[in-house]
Amino acid sequence: MSRIGRLPVVVPGGVQVNVQGPNVHVKGPKGELERTFSPHIGIALENGQVVVTRKSDHPAERALHGTTRAVIANMVHGVSSGFEVVLEVEGVGYRAELEGKLLALFVGYSHPVKVEPPPGISFEVDLKTRQIKVLGYDRDVVGQTAAEIRGVRPPEPYHGKGIRFLGEKIRRKAGKAAKGAK
Repeated sequence: MSRIGRLPVVVPGGVQVNVQGPNVHVKGPKGELERTFSPHIGIALENGQVVVTRKSDHPAERALHGTTRAVIANMVHGVSSGFEVVLEVEGVGYRAELEGKLLALFVGYSHPVKVEPPPGISFEVDLKTRQIKVLGYDRDVVGQTAAEIRGVRPPEPYHGKGIRFLGEKIRRKAGKAAKGAK
C-alpha cells in the first residue's frame, strides 16, 4: 500500500469537497477547482476527510494511488491557503514592475517584456529586494506561470544575471583564462 496514498486528506473549515465517482470538485475562500481522476482509483468523502483507495495491486493503479491523493491534497490546500512561488531578478539594471495587473520585466532587452497573469493568478513585486511573487490557488498554474517568467531571461552561467527561483543555485563557469598566463 502506498504510504502517501493511504493518508486521508483532511478538509479544513470553509472548504467544500464534492466527490462524484472520479470527479472531484473543491470550493474554498480562494477559489474553486474541479478535476477528473482515473476510474480505477476509489475516492470517497468520509467524516470530513477524503480517502483514496485502489481496487487492486496492478502497477498502473499503484502508480496512480499516491499521485491522486497528492493532487487532491494540493487542490484542498490551494483553495484554502493558496500557493506562492518567489522569483529573484539578478543583474545590473534588471528590474520588474507592476503596471496594473501586468508584470513588466526590464531584463536587458531593448523593450520591456510584459507578462499578463492567467485567470486566478496575481503578481506582487518588491522593488527593494527585486523579488517577484506569483500567487494563486491552482498549484499547476502557479508553477507554470513562474517557469514562463523565468524563461524570459534564464540565469546565465558566467555572471549569474537573469531571473531565478528563490534559493536556486546556478552552476557558475570560469571565464576566459587571462592572455599570456601559462
